[in-house]
Amino acid sequence: MTAPTTSAPTADQEPGRPGPKDTDDAFDHDRLPTPPGATALLLRSLLAPMKARVTVTTLLLLLQQAAVQAGPLLVAYAIDRAVPAFRDHDNGPLIAVGAGYLLCALASGGLQYAFILASARVNQDVLLDLRGRIFRHAQALSIDFHERYTSGRLISRSTTDVESLRELLSEGLQELVTVILSFLYISALLLWLDLGLGAVAVASFVPLYLLVRVYRQRAGRVYQKRSTAIAAVIVKFVETMNGIRPVRAFRREAANDADFAVLNKRHERVNGDALLEMARYVVGSRLVANAAVAGIVLWGAYRVAQDSLELGVLAAAVLYLRRLYDPIDRLGMFLNSYQSAAASLEKIAGLLAQTPTVPEPSVPRQLPALGSSDRPGREVVFEGVSFGYRTGGEVLPRFDLTLPAGQTVAVVGSTGAGKSTLAKLLARFYDPSGGRILLDGVDLRELAMPELRRGVVMVTQEAFLFSGTVAENIAIGRPDAGREEIERAAKAIGAHDFISALPDGYDTDVRKRGGRISAGQRQLVAFARALLADPAVLILDEATSSLDVPGERAVQRAMATVLRGRTAVVIAHRLSTVEIADRVLVMEHGRIVEDGTPAELVAGTGRFADLHRAWRDSLA
Repeated sequence: MTAPTTSAPTADQEPGRPGPKDTDDAFDHDRLPTPPGATALLLRSLLAPMKARVTVTTLLLLLQQAAVQAGPLLVAYAIDRAVPAFRDHDNGPLIAVGAGYLLCALASGGLQYAFILASARVNQDVLLDLRGRIFRHAQALSIDFHERYTSGRLISRSTTDVESLRELLSEGLQELVTVILSFLYISALLLWLDLGLGAVAVASFVPLYLLVRVYRQRAGRVYQKRSTAIAAVIVKFVETMNGIRPVRAFRREAANDADFAVLNKRHERVNGDALLEMARYVVGSRLVANAAVAGIVLWGAYRVAQDSLELGVLAAAVLYLRRLYDPIDRLGMFLNSYQSAAASLEKIAGLLAQTPTVPEPSVPRQLPALGSSDRPGREVVFEGVSFGYRTGGEVLPRFDLTLPAGQTVAVVGSTGAGKSTLAKLLARFYDPSGGRILLDGVDLRELAMPELRRGVVMVTQEAFLFSGTVAENIAIGRPDAGREEIERAAKAIGAHDFISALPDGYDTDVRKRGGRISAGQRQLVAFARALLADPAVLILDEATSSLDVPGERAVQRAMATVLRGRTAVVIAHRLSTVEIADRVLVMEHGRIVEDGTPAELVAGTGRFADLHRAWRDSLA
C-alpha cells in the first residue's frame, strides 16, 4: 500500500500537516472515512462472544416483566370476583389475590436484582473489550495517520465516546427492552381483557411512533456535532498542556483562553440543541399519552354505566395504560442516550475501520544471516524510489542510492531537501509511492514488522523517554535483556556515570517524557537503548541538533560506539556531526547533488564546501 502522492511540505509545514489546499480534509473535521455497516459490525463483534450471557440476561428481563404485568390482572380479579365473594363471606379469593400480588412483587424484585448483576457484567466486559481495541488499533496505525489525527481526538474516542456507550448499555438498553416488553405484554392483555379498549390503546401509539421518528432524525444530527465539539475541546486542552512551556514563554495564555472559549461555547450550544430536542419530544409524547388516557377512561366509564364493561376490567385497563405511557419519558431518555451513543459508536467504528498504510506482508520473508558478528551492518539500496506527502508534489522524484554494509553516511542539506523523508522511508514509517527499498536484497515491505524493527532502529532528535525507570527505558531496545546487559550498554555509551549519580541509579523514575534528566542525558539513554537493540542499520535523525556543546561531544562519543560496524544514516544539521561519517550526501529538492568523503567535499568547491566554510567561520 503506498503513501498518497502530494506536494513537498515547506519549511514551516510539517509532513502530514494540512496545507493550504487541505481545508476540506475529512480528518480535519473529525470525519473519518467509514465503510457502510461498520457500526453495526462493530456492535455485533462486541456482543458475539457474550451471546449466551446476553440470552440469559434477556430471559431474566422477560420473566421480571411477566411478574410486574400480572399486578393489574389481579386487581381486576379482586374488584370483579374477590370483593363480591368476600361480601358473601368467602375469604379465599381475596387471600389468593393478596398472596399472588406478594409473590409477584418478590419475584419481580429478585429477577430485577439478577438482571442488574448479569447486565452489568456484560456491559463492563463490552467496554473493556472496546477500550482495548481502540488502544491496540491506535498503536497499529501508521505514522501518517497519527500526523493527521490528533492525540486529543484519540483520547476523546477512548473516554468521552466510550462513556456515552456505557450510559446506553447500563441504563438505556434496559429502558428500551422494558418499554418494548411492556408494550407487547400490555397490548396483548388489553386486547384479551376488552377488544375495543385494546384496539384504541394500540392505535394511540401511531402518533407516538411518528414523534420518535422525528426525534431520532433531528437528534442524530445534533449528537454527531456534539461528539465532534467535545473532541475539539479535548484536542485544544491536550495541545495547550503539552506545549505549556512555549505557551508561558510567548505569553499565549490570553490567546489560548480566547480560542478555548470559542470551542467551549460551540460545545455548550450543541449541548443546548440536544436538550431542546429532548424537551420537544417529552412535551409532545406527554400530550399524546394524556389525551389517549383521558379519552379511554371517559369511553370506558360510559360503557361501565351502560353495563357493557366490568368495573374491574376498566380499573385494570387504566392501570395498564398508565404503565404503558409512563415509560414514554424513559423512552425519551433512552433515545437521548441512544443518539449520543450511536454518534460515538460511529466515530469509534470509523477509527477502528482505518487500516495501516504500512501493512504487514501477507507472506513475510526472513533476512539472510549476517556473515560476521563484528560487522553487523547490512546493505541498503534505494531503487527508483519516489515519494510524496498528501499535501502536494513529490519530495523524492526519483531516488537511487546504495549504502554498503557497515558504512556511515551523513546526509546534509537545507530544510525541505528530503533528508528526514529519506530516514522515515528507511525506517518504514511510510512506504514509497514508487520503487523499492532493499535490506540485504529483501524489500522492506516483505519483512514482518518485528523482523524489520530488529534490523532497523531510528534515534530521533527528541529522545522520547517513557515514565518509568532508567533501566526500563534502556530495556525498550530489548525487553528480555538482564540488568548486566543494560548496564554494559550504558557503560559503552558513557552514560553509566550520570545514571549511577541519580538518586536511585538505574531504578530512578525519569517521570513524564524523561523530564527529570537533561536533554543530553536523555539522548545518551536513547543511544544505550539503540546499542542494546543491536540493529544492523541505525538511523540518527538530527540526534545532536538540540544539544549544547558539552552535551553534543558526549553524544558524539556515544555515536562512535553505537555506529561501529553498522550501516548508519546520520541526518545532520550541525556539520560537526559529519566528521564521524565515511561518506557525505548533500541533498537538494529530493536529489543527491554531491556524494563523497568529508575530506573530498571540503576540499572541493561545491555546496558542502560552502557550508563547511560558513560553519568554520561561525565557530571563529
